[in-house]
Amino acid sequence: MRLTHATRARVAEAAPEPLIIPGIAEDGSLYPLEKMEAHRTGALHLAVSVFIMSGDALLLQQRAAGKYHCGGLWANTCCSHPAWGETPAASAHRRLQEELGLSVRLQACNVLDYAADVTNGLHEHERVHIFRGEADAHTLRLAPDPDEVSAVRWMTRPEMQHALRTAPHIFAPWFKIYLERWDELGL
Repeated sequence: MRLTHATRARVAEAAPEPLIIPGIAEDGSLYPLEKMEAHRTGALHLAVSVFIMSGDALLLQQRAAGKYHCGGLWANTCCSHPAWGETPAASAHRRLQEELGLSVRLQACNVLDYAADVTNGLHEHERVHIFRGEADAHTLRLAPDPDEVSAVRWMTRPEMQHALRTAPHIFAPWFKIYLERWDELGL
C-alpha cells in the first residue's frame, strides 16, 4: 500500500517527537540526548523531582499503568526531565502543571546523583534537581492527567518508611532511594 503525501503528513503529525534532554558528558558539559536512549543505555542525564508538602505530609502520585516504565508504582509528587534548552526549574513547573494541574511556588533544594534499574529493561542514571513546594492538603485542588497519574495520596515520612519496610514493591526505584537518602534531599 502506498501512502499519499497527505497521509504521511498526518502520520508524522500524530507521532510524538522524541524528547531531547540534557545528557551529561564526563567533563560535566551538557549535550543533547534522546530520552529513551538515555534510559536504554543508562547515560547520565539531568532530571527534576518535585516534593509538594503539606506540613509533614508529602503528596505522592501513583504512576499511570501505561507509563513507559514503573507504571502503577508510587513516587514523589512529580519527576521529569528538562527538555534540551529548558532549565530544571522551568521543567519542574511545566511537568507539575501537566501531570497534576498544579501551579505552586517551588524552591530549589539540592542536586544529587543516583542510578537505578527501572522496569522494562530501562535504567535511570540521573543528576536530579530537587524542588519543594508547600500546599494545604485540605484545600489543594488537583487535576491529574490520567495518562500520567492514576492516584494521589498524602503520607508522612514515618508512614512512607513503614510502607517501604512492609511493601517495598509498591514504590518506584528512585523513590526508594529518596526515602533512604531523605536527609540529602534538602527538603
